[in-house]
Amino acid sequence: MEGILFHSDPTHLRPELLDGFFEGWPNPPSTETHLRILSRCWAVELACDSDSGRVVGFVNAISDGFYAAYIPLLEVLPDYRGRGIGRELIRRMMERCAAFYMVDVCCDDAISPFYERFGMVPVQGMCIRNFDRQSGAVD
Repeated sequence: MEGILFHSDPTHLRPELLDGFFEGWPNPPSTETHLRILSRCWAVELACDSDSGRVVGFVNAISDGFYAAYIPLLEVLPDYRGRGIGRELIRRMMERCAAFYMVDVCCDDAISPFYERFGMVPVQGMCIRNFDRQSGAVD
């Protein structure tokens, strides 16, 4: 992808490079909290604008490192959608998790076809969502 650099090292990131994500969320994480999320994950894949260094897409995984992984977030900024960035981010993350027994993603039904292209199948699951804590704020 022209003008996009992919890498997996969040250590160089600054909050101002993460602006614009969590579109439509009623209580989104701040850029500082977003940086904490990416810095504490087992694995991160980033797509950055090669001119500005701004993060334009990301995916993260939480894992024990050998058996199971959960992919909680995949986002691409609106102006960069439709260029294959999300596909490349997931492809890279799935490659990192290829030896695992299980890789899980929770998503809305409308997004399921995207993940099915990577061999994922629908399953029934259960969850709790504390929307009053969606920003990542801690008491």
